[in-house]
Amino acid sequence: MAKHRIVFLVFQGVKHLDVAGPAEVFAEATRLGAEYDLTYVSPNGDEVGTSVGLHLQAGSAALNVATAGTVVIPGGDSLPRGALSAELRSATAHLVSVADRVASVCTGAFLLASVGALEGRRATTHWAHAALLARVSPGVEVISDALFLQDGKFHTSAGVSSGIDLALSIVEADHGPELARQVAQQLVVYMRRPDGQSQFSTLLELSRGTGESVKRIVQSVSAHPQGNYGTHELAKMAGVSSRHLTRLFQAELGMTPAKCVERIRLETAKALLLQGEAVAAAAERSGFQTPETLRRVFVHRLGMPPSAFRERFASTGSTSKWSPVD
Repeated sequence: MAKHRIVFLVFQGVKHLDVAGPAEVFAEATRLGAEYDLTYVSPNGDEVGTSVGLHLQAGSAALNVATAGTVVIPGGDSLPRGALSAELRSATAHLVSVADRVASVCTGAFLLASVGALEGRRATTHWAHAALLARVSPGVEVISDALFLQDGKFHTSAGVSSGIDLALSIVEADHGPELARQVAQQLVVYMRRPDGQSQFSTLLELSRGTGESVKRIVQSVSAHPQGNYGTHELAKMAGVSSRHLTRLFQAELGMTPAKCVERIRLETAKALLLQGEAVAAAAERSGFQTPETLRRVFVHRLGMPPSAFRERFASTGSTSKWSPVD
């Protein structure tokens, strides 16, 4: 079988993880049996410096590429500011014209939009720049909360690490969910994250801006969610009365201690299910005790039982092999 050529466009100041993340996914897939050939080109063929100070050697100039199965357009901090040289735009337009499939990572969507590739299409980019992309490219329907999405041969993704999510979805489209799942396991990443860009780590969200007593409780419950965390036990941990602890949680987090413990346990259970744990094991390890308790919380908070959650998010969402039809 002929190798599928993946061409990365690199340029001065390119976001390093936008290149390295997807590249590692495709390289790991190749080690596991896929047929990907990775190539790196720059606008003029010169070596470029990345956002972290490392340098990438380009194999050739972008205009020398005659055909490509997939072109990856990474982002860079300067792109939303309109720092798009004629040479970079020309390289982008050429690669788009010779590619069967085009994928942008993060602010790489600004490059695609600048050459008209996203006109009349749905696209996403980093949440912090989504409104700007919509403003400077009114012909693009910007979906600000998506981690990644596809419109025709164009695939766009959100900030930085979502390039990994996008690459996994491409591997799944090309080679099926089992290979993509193996790649995700080898890289120790989720096959598919359950939320869009609006998601936040519960531990970080609950710890941010809180006092030491509340923060200590949040960290303790997160580290060992199976513990006995009634209000009385938590109050002893914090060295305050139960009534005072409840006032602290309401003032600092807007919820009771019990509700906070439930949120942490829910996030723990979600992570365990996505790692392949059975529902009963996830319930026990996350502190819900029984599968029925876990199910009740899932239905109430997420609108689906744990089994449906795992089935829905155990895949990237690509259900059939991709074909280069716009």
